[in-house]
Amino acid sequence: MAFASNSGGGAMSDMNVTPLVDVMLVLLIIFMVTAPIASYPIEVNLPQKSLNPPPQLKEPPPPIRLRIDASGQVFWNDQTQPVSALPNLMRQEVERDPTNQPLLEIETSSDADYGVLAKVLAHAKNADMQKIGFVQND
Repeated sequence: MAFASNSGGGAMSDMNVTPLVDVMLVLLIIFMVTAPIASYPIEVNLPQKSLNPPPQLKEPPPPIRLRIDASGQVFWNDQTQPVSALPNLMRQEVERDPTNQPLLEIETSSDADYGVLAKVLAHAKNADMQKIGFVQND
């Protein structure tokens, strides 16, 4: 077919690519339909309908200011604390009233070591602190 002669008597050197394109498009559609769609489940805790009115909220306790400076020192409400003392301090705050926890405001220096922040966040998670915020200084 590719070398069929035309009226000029010479060999036809152009290949007809239309059937090839048609086959490739059909294969593309088949692969798109049959390929498994990558889905990643995300857990979302949606609020549930309740017939009871919410209880009267207590006044929240004052926030805890936790600051990490560039040298890796940790300040708990402006008092220097070793990182090893943080789990006990956090547990004490949670045990005072687990339903009305204070907000843990974490402020870090731009030169602070990320490892210290990771330890602080791990201690907060292990102490079951629910309210954690980050403070940004301009």
